[in-house]
Amino acid sequence: MPEKKSKKMLSVEKRLRRPLEQLLPELINEHGLTGTANRLNVTKATLSYWLLKLGIRVRRVALQPDETIEIKRINS
Repeated sequence: MPEKKSKKMLSVEKRLRRPLEQLLPELINEHGLTGTANRLNVTKATLSYWLLKLGIRVRRVALQPDETIEIKRINS
């Protein structure tokens, strides 16, 4: 069971009207860690702590120019 969210986490969810568990992966994929932290008005350290606390994993992948990657979401 995830830990209780901090007041700051709850205020960001309220302001953006979405749970962080959904919002953070989308923002990070689109803007990266630094861009996401800037958009949420938190430090990168705070963002990293939130990711750890919420169990969100961030992975980097390097591709050759002619390679692609596909992400599949498994619905349970």
